[in-house]
This record gives sequence, C-alpha cells and structure tokens, in this order.
Amino acid sequence: MPTVYQGLFALVWIAWAIYWLASARNTKVTVRREALGSRLLHIAPLLLAAALLCMPEGMAPPLDRRFLRPSLWTFWTGLSLTVAGLLFCVWARRHIGANWSGTVTLKQDHELVRSGPYALVRHPIYTGLLLGFIGSALACGQLRGVLAVALVAWALWRKLRNEERWMLEQFGAAYAQYCRQVRALVPFVL
Repeated sequence: MPTVYQGLFALVWIAWAIYWLASARNTKVTVRREALGSRLLHIAPLLLAAALLCMPEGMAPPLDRRFLRPSLWTFWTGLSLTVAGLLFCVWARRHIGANWSGTVTLKQDHELVRSGPYALVRHPIYTGLLLGFIGSALACGQLRGVLAVALVAWALWRKLRNEERWMLEQFGAAYAQYCRQVRALVPFVL
C-alpha cells in the first residue's frame, strides 16, 4: 500500500486517539475498578493488535502473507469501515458521558444507559473498535491483520464478560432484561 494511503489510516487512528484521551478527563469518580492484572489482559492484546497493523512489511515475514490482493476497493472499503467504526465509538463515548471508563469500573451514581447506540448493542464502543480494526485489517490484506482482529475480538470479549458481571451485580433485573432485549456486539446477532 503506498505511503500516502497508509498515512490516511494513521491520521484517522491518531485523530480518534486524541479525542479519546481528551474526553477521558470528564468522568465520574470511580468507586470500584478491576485489578491491574485483569486490565492488562485486555490492554496488552489491543496494543499488540495495533502494533501488528502498524509494523512495516518484513518484520514478521510469515504474517506478511496476503489473504487479499491490494486494490483501491479494499483500501477504500477498509478505510470506510475504520472511519465508521471509530465514529460509532465516539458516538457511544459521547452518549455514555461521565459513566465512561477505559477499564471495567463502577462509577459513583453509575447509570444504566440504554439509549442512542446503547439501544443497538450493549457495548457499542467495543463494536466500533472491532469494526475499526476489521477495516484496517481489510486494507492491510495480510495475515497480520487477521491476527490483529482475532486479538481484538478476544480482548474485547473477555472485557465484555467481566463488565457484564459487574453490571448484573449493580443493576440486577434491569440489566438482565436489557441483555435479553439488546445484543452485546452485533445488532440482532451477537
């Protein structure tokens, strides 16, 4: 993929990261937080997945093998999916407001948000991130992209399961009903 195209992906992800870091300050006080070891089990795979997609060809030759030929179609489709996924993350982040945390936590006066993107899926930030990585992997077209998506899916699913346990403890029957009504990651499917 020509450097100018790779630069577009970097620009999109960097813009998202800047927004994400800037908006992380406006949250409620945390009253319960998952243990550091548990946090690392979902943060480390996400960082490894990002590194896999960013690494130059030749650093891990077996992972450079292509599953898709490079084309303008795969590039633009991948970029569109990445942008759509990250915008979905931003919508969810803005909608959940001060209840948000980058790790599994309970906030003071934590609210169960079920509107906006949370009416479509219970974990729209994870849905958006996964879609962003899928788009980036599609444009990459190499096995390292497939591995990156698998790592992201595993890390987010693990984090989602922990978060669901905490939400059930906090909100009880209301959260159980929400789980019956709204899928976790993919509307109407998963």
